[in-house]
Amino acid sequence: MGDNRDYVYDNNQLSARPEYLYIEKWITDKARVIDLGCGNGSLLQILKNKKNICPSGIEIAPSGVAICAKRGLPVTQGRIDIPLSQIPDNSFDFAVCNVTIQMVMNPEILLQEMKRIARFQIISFPNFAFFWQRLDLLFTGRMPRRLLYGYDWYSTGHIHQLSIKDFKRTAAGLGLLARDSVYLFGRRRLPFPIWPNMLATEAIFLLSKGDE
Repeated sequence: MGDNRDYVYDNNQLSARPEYLYIEKWITDKARVIDLGCGNGSLLQILKNKKNICPSGIEIAPSGVAICAKRGLPVTQGRIDIPLSQIPDNSFDFAVCNVTIQMVMNPEILLQEMKRIARFQIISFPNFAFFWQRLDLLFTGRMPRRLLYGYDWYSTGHIHQLSIKDFKRTAAGLGLLARDSVYLFGRRRLPFPIWPNMLATEAIFLLSKGDE
């Protein structure tokens, strides 16, 4: 059985996650972008190639930082859920955190720092209130594994299993305004965003500071 708590990256190839298409559409040409929890730098590389962005990233896994260095991406090693005192206020146009917020110890600090350092914030995460998750817990009495992608409750880095409703409430409480959203069912966008907290497996949000 696998274990993804150490975040080991051994693949130099660019990944092709479904979120990338929507994140790319939101980010403007030549924008200043920081990817928090950037992994092996796939998203930053794609944005650099297609949007001519000024890239930056932070990644906790040494293997991810090493691959980013080979790609020529300016990525530093470190945590993203602590005060990022090395980054001045409003240093970036976009701060991105792609399917990582559920893996950090202090997600509220991560959101506060994204708000501080960037004009816009892009967040994606698995929706653990997905209806199959609910049924799995109801009928089996065990923690659902569908959105853990083969890992078990103890061997996954998904330590904060949140729902879309949880995220919206937290973001609003921190003064973040939802400007746009995309809800996925697997790799496809829900054609009608009805009951996303029940029907979506993943959510992607474009946020901004409430006073923007």
